[in-house]
Amino acid sequence: MVTSVNLCGLKLINPVIPASGTFGFGLEMAPVYDLNVLGGISLKGSTAEPRFGNECPRIAECPSGMINSVGLQNPGIDVLVNDRLPALRSIYSGCIIANISGFSVDEYAECCEKAALAPEVDIIEVNISCPNVHGGGLAFGTSPKAAAEVTGRVKAVCKGKPVFVKLSPNVTDITEIARAVEDAGADGLTLINTILGMRIDIAARRPVVANRYGGFSGRAVFPVALRMVNQVARACSVPIMGCGGVASAEDVIEMMMAGATAVQVGAENLRNPMVCKEITENLPSVMDKFGIKDINEIIGIV
Repeated sequence: MVTSVNLCGLKLINPVIPASGTFGFGLEMAPVYDLNVLGGISLKGSTAEPRFGNECPRIAECPSGMINSVGLQNPGIDVLVNDRLPALRSIYSGCIIANISGFSVDEYAECCEKAALAPEVDIIEVNISCPNVHGGGLAFGTSPKAAAEVTGRVKAVCKGKPVFVKLSPNVTDITEIARAVEDAGADGLTLINTILGMRIDIAARRPVVANRYGGFSGRAVFPVALRMVNQVARACSVPIMGCGGVASAEDVIEMMMAGATAVQVGAENLRNPMVCKEITENLPSVMDKFGIKDINEIIGIV
């Protein structure tokens, strides 16, 4: 039974990847289980300078999901390159994905170039879609022109490393953004990021999240993510990492049938930190149940 997939020339032992922002830098989970059961790891998003993030409270519970407005809290790109990456590579042999955010095209280019030069990094994932940072990713992620501009600049400095662009679902037509990014040279696409949402504390008569709005994620967004992955897979020819509401091996198979080559698991990591390990363990038996001998045969069959 074949569970391995090829992602831009990189062989992953399986398609399961913890999504950025839900698994830290991988090192946090290393004492809990062997990270080498994972096909890849998308690291916590990095910016040029260290960021404390948004004011608290940053999290709001929702039925079948959550809203977060963390605000890209991270130690900065230099700490990632000089400390976190070597430490992770010393214990993990799979695909390492550096997730990069920025507040300007220049910042994206600067951070992506540093990440691409790091020998430990296999893929650059450019987050143009974070909805909870003022003046940040939302503008880039919702404009085809701006998304293409960021992609072009990043590709110019990431020679030799595949560039995946993470798309925002907070748009009228996600295929328009996807085509613009593909035309600008992206090697692949990740979708979806969180959906902009809100909760209100009716007793206090104010938003639960200090930043008012935040990114809605969790099992409730899976049908939306699946639809968008399928739309983009039918509109573009580059590989896709599907993400959004994935919580089981069955979800992984469904996402791949929609068109994803690899599948990221996000909010479910926060509810169940063991979920990615469990999915990798359950995947062969679920494949057998549905008569799938090679997981690659189902990519984009719908």
